[in-house]
Amino acid sequence: MLSTCIRQKDSVFYFVAYPAEDLLRKVHFISRYYADHDILNQQKEVPADDVAAFIKQIEKSDSAFQRAVSKRKVEAIKNFYETAISQPPIPGTVLLFTSETLNFTPLGNTPTMGNLEEPQSKYLIIDGQHRLAALHFYLKTHPEDCNNLHVPCIIFDGRSDDFATEMFVIINSTPTRINKSHLIDLYEKISWTSPDKKTAARVTNMLYSNDDSPLRYRINRLGGRSQQKKWILQAELFNEVHKWIANQTEISHGQQVSPLAHYYYESLRDFFKACKIVWEETWNNDNYMVCTGVTLKAMIRVFAKLNDKIDETVPGERIRQWTELIGGWRTLKPEFKRDGFYERFAAKGQVERVKTIQKFLMNNINK
Repeated sequence: MLSTCIRQKDSVFYFVAYPAEDLLRKVHFISRYYADHDILNQQKEVPADDVAAFIKQIEKSDSAFQRAVSKRKVEAIKNFYETAISQPPIPGTVLLFTSETLNFTPLGNTPTMGNLEEPQSKYLIIDGQHRLAALHFYLKTHPEDCNNLHVPCIIFDGRSDDFATEMFVIINSTPTRINKSHLIDLYEKISWTSPDKKTAARVTNMLYSNDDSPLRYRINRLGGRSQQKKWILQAELFNEVHKWIANQTEISHGQQVSPLAHYYYESLRDFFKACKIVWEETWNNDNYMVCTGVTLKAMIRVFAKLNDKIDETVPGERIRQWTELIGGWRTLKPEFKRDGFYERFAAKGQVERVKTIQKFLMNNINK
């Protein structure tokens, strides 16, 4: 296929005017979902229409970077294709990726123009998944447009999957395009992310997934789409963990994230194990506000202030030391009953309430 070879610094990629029908045969729709208890596609009902059925068939993978496909957005774009007469339906480029290295053959004396071979496997869509999903349905009802619809595409080839992830984040990392929780999950794959953010992201993920974590599966990675009972939003937990880690010894870009993350995770894990012991029957009890976002954030801030009092050279002793230090919280159980909680910890908003709870907990430390 005819393409333009574009060079920028050490990067080479290609621009192609892809025939719509050919392109749809060569792309692989894939969206991200969260495994374990946060399964989005577990509904048993039969999809009500073709768009819903198409979305349910899209492969969902925890290693993918794309967001879940929105039925409403696909239908809106399809409607735009149908009503766009004088305007081009797809004026912006769709970004595609293949890990295969494609052969480019220049034409004559023009090194930037030539024939680009197609990959053996299907392209991943870095940007434009909704536009192409809508195009799929548009062409089903308007097959006569197949021959006069070309989609402007940028093709990246011969890179690792992490390159595609990084491109996705660069394009979508504004508050209106990608939610914070999704971005946190991708931090470790982005080369320009600061090491303290990568470490905090790993710790947050370990708190969610490790079988020895007191917060396992209780961290809300999906926001309003979560179908399970959760205690704290992933973005909120990440912010607290990141503030704590960033205030420690500066992490250089040359350091390995994994050993640091395990060290920080084990410290925070043992603190939460001590919390579970101290709070006793009020832990994970719907009648109390102990395992809620505001209280958990307040407890992490107490942890960050007092962690230097714990002897880290004796890992097996950490839980005992924390249990002694925060043992006074046992007497606070009545204050954390759900009934009247917001009156006892009155505040103008969540930020102020977290600070109020933190101060209350700090005043009841066994010094």
